[in-house]
Amino acid sequence: MHWESLAAFSERFPRVRTTSDIFAIDGNRRTCSGGTAALDLMLQLITEREGRTLASAVSEQFIHPRIRTMQDPQRMAVQSRLGVTNERLIAAIDLMESGSDEPRAIQSIAATVGLSPRQLERLFDRYLRVRPSHYYMKLRLDRARSMLLQTTKPVLDVAVACGFASASHFSRCYRSEFGHRPRDERAAVAGDVRRRVR
Repeated sequence: MHWESLAAFSERFPRVRTTSDIFAIDGNRRTCSGGTAALDLMLQLITEREGRTLASAVSEQFIHPRIRTMQDPQRMAVQSRLGVTNERLIAAIDLMESGSDEPRAIQSIAATVGLSPRQLERLFDRYLRVRPSHYYMKLRLDRARSMLLQTTKPVLDVAVACGFASASHFSRCYRSEFGHRPRDERAAVAGDVRRRVR
């Protein structure tokens, strides 16, 4: 499953074991997360059947510089994705992106990576031009938006899953970020679907 849909799927089907690996092989079932992951799965199957030499030759024909393994993560590393090299900043962002429904305080994140809150704030400002609290809030709101669009969970359940204490606080933050309320997001999508069906 693609990383953008993983949180919503896990919320909807909590008993299903998910993975953020680029592809999965489970007995006679093979599945991938889409995009170039299908190419990596194909190269893995070629390796199993015909050997690494042929898989490398096929990879080269596709101008695919590295054959990723099943355990490779779907998302690019924070360092590549955001263009940052500071190890403590990367560790802080990794903690924020862990997707827990109990968000950690910025002070706790800073302490975990061996910084004071002020030092963490300076790193975020220097490399990303944003406060850590705003960056973290945007991550949580983006996750909530995905859940609103990909599940039928009530808005309150989405709010709680993304670490908001109340639906009203969630709605205010959502409106501030996206310009409309969470329920308006769903209504707009539902209206688009109805218009396409006609």
